[in-house]
Amino acid sequence: MIEIERKFLVSSEAFKNVAQKSTRIIQGFLNTTPERTVRIRIKGDSAFITIKGISNSSGISRFEWEKPIEVEEAEQLLLLCEPGSIEKMRYEIKSGDHTIEVDEFFGDNQGLIIAEIELRDENEPFLKPNWLGKEVTGDSRYYNSQLSKKPYTLW
Repeated sequence: MIEIERKFLVSSEAFKNVAQKSTRIIQGFLNTTPERTVRIRIKGDSAFITIKGISNSSGISRFEWEKPIEVEEAEQLLLLCEPGSIEKMRYEIKSGDHTIEVDEFFGDNQGLIIAEIELRDENEPFLKPNWLGKEVTGDSRYYNSQLSKKPYTLW
């Protein structure tokens, strides 16, 4: 239940040429305190509730608990969420033994593209495609919970 993840800005849209899958995501947050976030997400035709804990000092690891819920339940829970929602398209790209998830944001976060890769341990090596830009792991401005409160277009 520990998520080990690194985040990067994306320097070009070349990732779209190698994506195996893309899925529309809409999400909101019931809670966005730094110690814990509670997220409601509709991803394609599935829905989830997720609780994340505070990140460790490197910003790479944190507790994550996620359970599937009915889409109808998620739609109702989204109505209870804090102001500010996230809309994005997620692209999945195979890179060696890993899958890189690239999120292209819309709405108030238009123009932001972030890549995430989940690892088995914090020091695990992985292939870095040439469109992977500056690392932003641990920079809370790029957390979806924070983007819902202070969107990228307002920076």
